Amino acid sequence: MDIISQLQEQVNTIAALAFNTFGTLQRDAPPVRLSPNYPEPPPNTAEDAAANISEQPKPLSAALVKAAKQFDALVTALPLSEGGEEAQLKRIAELQAENDAVGQELQRQLEAAEKELREVQELFGQATDNCLNLKKPD
Repeated sequence: MDIISQLQEQVNTIAALAFNTFGTLQRDAPPVRLSPNYPEPPPNTAEDAAANISEQPKPLSAALVKAAKQFDALVTALPLSEGGEEAQLKRIAELQAENDAVGQELQRQLEAAEKELREVQELFGQATDNCLNLKKPD
């Protein structure tokens, strides 16, 4: 797998971990009174839940930090651009010119193939006409 694909995969992993982390924290967070106008939220009766809530962020955040470090390592492994922006723009222009030349060649080949197809269709039509004209009516 090339490095760009690895970077994309790592970004997806980070996004999934962040989504799951925030979702878990939101789901398991104890109720909080939002305003004095609202009644007091019901207390959380499960003592296990309180202990579990305080422990959950640790492995989730550790996984998120690990994924971020892997992403940083992949970014560090990217090859440095040679010659800066001007060299890159020159290379892009060269590739674009090459692409245009190949496109023109493909267009010429397509036109030649279409011409040959028309000729073959015409010859086929003539051959079928000749075959049909050879039969004598009964």
